[in-house]
Amino acid sequence: MRVTKFDKKFGEMKVVLETVDDLWHFSKVVSAGDTAEGSTIRSVKFGDKEERKRVFIAINVEEVEFSKSVNRLRVRGKIIRGNPEEFVQLGRYHTLDLEPGDSITLIKQWKEYQIKRLKGAVAESKRPKLRIVVMDDEKAMTATVRGYGVEYGPEFDSNTSKRDEKYGDKMLQYFGNVAAEIEKHEEKYVVAGPGFIKDNFKKFLEKKKQELLPRIMFETCSYAERSGVNELLKRGIVERAIGEDRIEREMKLIEEMTKEISKEGLVAYGIKEVKKAAEAYAIERLLVLDELLRTSEEAEQITEMVERNKGDVIIFSEEGDPGMKLKGFGKIAAFLKFRLQE
Repeated sequence: MRVTKFDKKFGEMKVVLETVDDLWHFSKVVSAGDTAEGSTIRSVKFGDKEERKRVFIAINVEEVEFSKSVNRLRVRGKIIRGNPEEFVQLGRYHTLDLEPGDSITLIKQWKEYQIKRLKGAVAESKRPKLRIVVMDDEKAMTATVRGYGVEYGPEFDSNTSKRDEKYGDKMLQYFGNVAAEIEKHEEKYVVAGPGFIKDNFKKFLEKKKQELLPRIMFETCSYAERSGVNELLKRGIVERAIGEDRIEREMKLIEEMTKEISKEGLVAYGIKEVKKAAEAYAIERLLVLDELLRTSEEAEQITEMVERNKGDVIIFSEEGDPGMKLKGFGKIAAFLKFRLQE
């Protein structure tokens, strides 16, 4: 993501959305009532004929939808201005369909946590992403660590067992398929698994694909499943591979929070208890689900209160496992500076 203009006084920000992650981050700061401006295509009637014309329009936002399945962000609302004027019908609904590479201008009353979020997205876009392979002698699962969570796939099967007469040949083919997947991408990789399978795969690469080794870290995990990927994230593998990562940070925070709760430590969760802590200036770190911020004025007020009091606000994605766990605690939680009086 690149911010090409930001006028805080008038609330105008123009950004270039470079990746799917950028679309997702941007969808979390667009709200109903904002003004979105951009270049788009509209169907215009000339008598009985209909032609598609490129126009520049501004809409009053009513709906926002991010679809990672088609890599698209849709921002819908009524047209309030545009040019050429002869091709623009004020008051009609229009949807801005945004894809990687598109630019858009958003005019709104910016909250500090929203600005902080986009600054984080800009910094995140400069870092390489991480891909993970967890494997055993039966299968390999691949995963991509993205800004909004972890995406899984594809998977590879060895289609053999140690009793198979062609076990050795089939394992070489299996390793070759995994190596070909790694070769298709330029990001750093972590290859992990139980037992010696990762070591055998490393030996295969040393003979067949040495050029891949400099960007692969080899680790141990218990399972060639999603639980194996989560195990690596919890151990801090992303931070070691490419520096601080939001997904990993969320995972660590959730673990820290659940430990504090188990020993009745300095933690509050649920909107009622967290609001009470915010009003008492007791919050050191606030954990809040992004969707709660979009739908709850009370959650937004709590967030602004914490920011004014110099607390740290961490916005969780509802897409990832940490976000799902936070959902179970009322979508909002806080680490406290001191214990509240009953």
